[in-house]
Amino acid sequence: MQLDQAQQIIDAAVSPMGDGPLNEQALSKHLHPLFSRVLARNESTNEIYLANHSLGRPLDMVSEVVQTALDGWYTQLDGVWNEWIDARNRYRSQISSLLRWDDDRAIAPKTSAAQGLRAVLNALPTTRPNVVSTRCEFDSIDFVLKAYDYKQRASLRWVEPDAQDLMQPDTIIDAIDDSTDLVVVSMVCFVTGQVVEGLDRIIAKAHACEAMVLVDAYHAFGVLPMDFRALDADFIIAGNYKYTRGGAGACFLAINPRHLSQTGGVPEHGTLFPLDTGWFAKHNPFAYSRDDDPAYASGGDAWLEATPPVLTYYQALPGLMLSNAIGIDRLRAYSLDQQQTLVEALTTHGVHPRVLQHRGAYLLIETEDGRAATQQLKAAGVNCDARPLSRSDRWAIRLCPDLLNTNDELETAAQRIAPVLRGI
Repeated sequence: MQLDQAQQIIDAAVSPMGDGPLNEQALSKHLHPLFSRVLARNESTNEIYLANHSLGRPLDMVSEVVQTALDGWYTQLDGVWNEWIDARNRYRSQISSLLRWDDDRAIAPKTSAAQGLRAVLNALPTTRPNVVSTRCEFDSIDFVLKAYDYKQRASLRWVEPDAQDLMQPDTIIDAIDDSTDLVVVSMVCFVTGQVVEGLDRIIAKAHACEAMVLVDAYHAFGVLPMDFRALDADFIIAGNYKYTRGGAGACFLAINPRHLSQTGGVPEHGTLFPLDTGWFAKHNPFAYSRDDDPAYASGGDAWLEATPPVLTYYQALPGLMLSNAIGIDRLRAYSLDQQQTLVEALTTHGVHPRVLQHRGAYLLIETEDGRAATQQLKAAGVNCDARPLSRSDRWAIRLCPDLLNTNDELETAAQRIAPVLRGI
């Protein structure tokens, strides 16, 4: 299946639903047929999938689109590169649209969010930057920062969550001072799903101290309406593994254009430029010139690296196309409605989830033993996960419905969850 055909099929499915709020009847009629394979799995296993925040469920067409990329390799050999580069450009464009940004080249594809973080750390003008970050960052980001600190490639100042395991913006703001070079903070915390309010104030304080800000938007991308220009962050890292259904390895680093050279060339010493690089980041890479100094491409192409993993663009594009076709505002509104439906069903059955006022796409149920709880829930037919909380010995079970879950499924899930949690 060609990418243009995939876009046409998605548009044809979304168009009959109109521009209004999403509803289950229209989704079941028009969109669910695009997911027949994963929905057939639901039927055969009798499992309710509420781990959509972990690994998103793919459209049927993903395998066909990826097969097209492989078929081009077989039939065209090196002639397929034009199609592969076009897929990369489409990938950047789809991400740019979700960020409400008009510069596709400000998006540098990466294989992980951690790769994007390392690219930024290694690009900073100072060899040992002072970094402010929080104890609520995802394991990869946390581990990368600790590794840099341990090897004395960065100096870390950690900000703790409050007694409820929530990050308070004023605590982060207070940790930023004139010595800070970089602030690394999540838009949505991965354990609790907390939307960090006051991100604009955090960024403003950092910029007032001449520091840069990298926002980890992995649990916000495809969930919350985002505006890169209005946010004014220096960098955003995120990926498509979860809410945009793009699978592993399809991530990105977005660079604010104020950090991009419009002309390219050899950068001045003491300025921001990437060391994590490769021949795709060169000025005119296919000229194969060997100048003594590194001449970078202009714009965000300077943040590309070596030969890219092209199949990830194909696997991620259908989900990105779908998210853009539906619109994040509508997806967000429907997600909140589904969460409320699940809250009410759980409460009816005697389970009281923790519902944060400012939250991403999932709900929490606190428990003493998250591993045991999720194993027993899986055995009972509910697929979910749990993460340990920062400030206590308790765990948070994470439950994330999405547009493939029906209200009947959510009611059945609550019926299955209640006796399991009562028995722990």
